[in-house]
Amino acid sequence: MPKHDRVRDIDILRGFALLGILMANVPAMAGPHTGPGGASAVSPADEVAGWLLTALVSAKFYPLFSFLFGYSFTLQRAAAERAGAPFAPRHLRRLTGLFLLGLAHAVLLFPGDVLVVYAVLSLVLFAVRDIAPRTAVRAAACLVTGVAVYLLTWGLATVVLSEPMPSQDVTAAMHEMATSYRGDVGSVVRTNAERWRDALGWNVLYGTDMLAAFLVGLAAGRRGLLAETGRYREWMVQIVVCALPLGLAGGAFMAVCRNGPLDARWYDVGSAVGVLTAPALTAAYACGLLLLSATRPGRRVADALAGAGRLALTHYLTQSLVMALVFTGYGLAWYGRYGLAVLPAGCLVLYAAQLAYGTWLLRHVRHGPAEWLLRAMTLARRP
Repeated sequence: MPKHDRVRDIDILRGFALLGILMANVPAMAGPHTGPGGASAVSPADEVAGWLLTALVSAKFYPLFSFLFGYSFTLQRAAAERAGAPFAPRHLRRLTGLFLLGLAHAVLLFPGDVLVVYAVLSLVLFAVRDIAPRTAVRAAACLVTGVAVYLLTWGLATVVLSEPMPSQDVTAAMHEMATSYRGDVGSVVRTNAERWRDALGWNVLYGTDMLAAFLVGLAAGRRGLLAETGRYREWMVQIVVCALPLGLAGGAFMAVCRNGPLDARWYDVGSAVGVLTAPALTAAYACGLLLLSATRPGRRVADALAGAGRLALTHYLTQSLVMALVFTGYGLAWYGRYGLAVLPAGCLVLYAAQLAYGTWLLRHVRHGPAEWLLRAMTLARRP
């Protein structure tokens, strides 16, 4: 984008979201900690770490990323209008590029990819591009409520009608997954493709939740909220004060259902509560960060995060590449070797390296490699 198109607070939030997404993805990429024969080897420290990740991180950062995607849609449309270029062809080329990058990412690196979902939902975003902001927010609320009701109904039926999965079945599944990911390149690719295919149904469900965040971002972009956040300081303080307790309570309940003491049958009940309350914690995180970034101590942090946000796509793909090299047969094949107690430390090291690398890179270039490629596809010419 031309320089005047950049909204600094978008980059700050996007850079922050990268850390949360890394923390959320690493348990899936590292695999459950296994002992001899594939049996579970979860320590008390792993249990605490998993509980905290679910309560504070899981389902809290993709909504933020999705919100920013919807907001950026309005900036891309405005940029096309200023350039005198038809927006529809540009948008179609952009979502095609996202789809292809996401498909490669899902099959080669991480089946939990969201780029494919974003590309498909971009068609919906384009179709409703002129929706009134209030209507967009109301539609988003209806979508979130619908997803939560579905998950709650399904979850309660599971609790009442099903029995816990036998531990030997869980152990066998863990061992099979670990063997696949510790195998050769073909085994890793095949497993990724199978897991991505099996998750398509859930992607549709949670894609509805992402679409809700898109719509809220679209409404915020139409209002230009992030372009002048200084005007909304008191409002943001109120959001932190009111939304933080609600989000933390919902996150804690989701962790109780997913990580214990309740058993696995309660997973979707916890997810339903998470869908309803995660946006509150997401909003509290975002507003708190923007308030901090406006202070003198927070400016250096904000500068680093803004640089990471400008390279968000490159960093997102790089995170998956590094984790694939560490945990699969592409490299060290450490899948299932380490528990959740140590994984966050590795994430912080990787993220710190990305912040440093991003700061250095942006002194020499305007775009990261993935951003350059997507921009080239969007513009149908060399940037």
